[in-house]
Amino acid sequence: MLSIFKRYNWKVSRNSKCFVAIVRSMSGEPANDAQKKPEHYDIIIAGGGLVGTTLAVAIAKNKTLANKRVLLLEGAPPFKGFDATKPYTNRVSAINKKTIDLFESIGVWERMTNARVKHVKQMQVWESNSDALIQFRHDQFAEDIACIAENDLILDAVYTELRNSAPNVEVRNQSKIMEVKLPLEKGQSCSDIKLHSGEKFSCELIIGADGANSLVRKEMNVDVFSIDYKRMGLVATLEVSEADDNSVAWQRFIPTGPVAFLPLSEKYTSLVWSTTIEQAKFLKDAPHDEFVTKLNEAFCKEYQKNDLIVKAVNGLNSLMGRSGGNMRQYPPKVQSVLEGSRAIFPLGFLHASSYVCSGAALVGDAAHRLHPLAGQGVNLGFSDICFLVESLAEAVYSGAKLGDKHYLLKYEQKGLTKNVPILIGVHGLHTLYSTTLSPVVLLRSLGLQLTHNIPQIKNIFMKRAMGYN
Repeated sequence: MLSIFKRYNWKVSRNSKCFVAIVRSMSGEPANDAQKKPEHYDIIIAGGGLVGTTLAVAIAKNKTLANKRVLLLEGAPPFKGFDATKPYTNRVSAINKKTIDLFESIGVWERMTNARVKHVKQMQVWESNSDALIQFRHDQFAEDIACIAENDLILDAVYTELRNSAPNVEVRNQSKIMEVKLPLEKGQSCSDIKLHSGEKFSCELIIGADGANSLVRKEMNVDVFSIDYKRMGLVATLEVSEADDNSVAWQRFIPTGPVAFLPLSEKYTSLVWSTTIEQAKFLKDAPHDEFVTKLNEAFCKEYQKNDLIVKAVNGLNSLMGRSGGNMRQYPPKVQSVLEGSRAIFPLGFLHASSYVCSGAALVGDAAHRLHPLAGQGVNLGFSDICFLVESLAEAVYSGAKLGDKHYLLKYEQKGLTKNVPILIGVHGLHTLYSTTLSPVVLLRSLGLQLTHNIPQIKNIFMKRAMGYN
């Protein structure tokens, strides 16, 4: 009916708001936006990256939570999908066994392996300032050490599963959150979310999967411990000389930081090089041939060694019955770098003092961020998913609300127990390998070699890296 007034340019004065409201009511047109009740969901997930999207699938696949209405808010445009016939991308993840178990449980692992996932059979880590090294082989642990998968492949698998098997999950792209109000006041039972578009929603539980600068975390008002390492990571996709079996992950600690090769296929390898800001920027824009030369030097160049440290490492080997020394191997030679695959990103450490409050929880980088040298960052996020879904299912089964802090604290306790030792360990490794001081080099070299020489210690490290402890 209001449209009739508009059609004939009939004017309604400011003092006629009641009349306009009556006309809208009679015509079925919505009332003033400010008076509209926000659309309600049981769970809203802020952030549709690897962790947020996988969490949505895990909730949908859980029998206890399958009837819960879930909204996934993603600021980016709709995902374009993954094409296995196109060149390898430069954003990859080293997936451990625990994460693979999660992918299998939600029905996405087979889809990934049918595309292109590389199984890592061996790993070698060694020190450039001494002869210390550690080697892992899959036959020592009865499992692959890890699997390398492109991030776009993981996203494609989980988004496909969302479309096919998650009718309770709604995905909204290009939806950026402007404001979050948590149920901190007495009498307020729901969280309120407002988008930049003006749309409003409410929910029993909002989950922050919105990265290191999480808006949800800021609204929770929890303390955050963070460190800017003032270093950058460089990634690229490399073509290497063909080997008999390119299934080895390589990492070498050189004076400027760790450099790693992660196998993608017999012909291609992914680079992750952590270094100074100045060198990272130089390497990103260096001429192709010079960049390739720098890469091969990083793994093969003989750096000056301290004779005392070399003798100490050799003495430890002799003492433990390894008088032959270390049988060090070298990675395949880099032939070229895929055009446009070089990219850099800042490195740092972050940990929230709490992962939960009434009506809210944090997962992934919103809760913790660490150096990529151990390849554990995204695996911790997927581990968060397992713990959180388990705690939410327990709450619903017990008749409690999804945002009940008592049950959310169970998730936090499990997450902290799992994450804190890894976060401290990786930060400690970064600190140890960020200096060339002789006493520190001696300490870390002996520690690395001792771990390699004692199978029981090596087994503990490997099981934790694979997600079992």
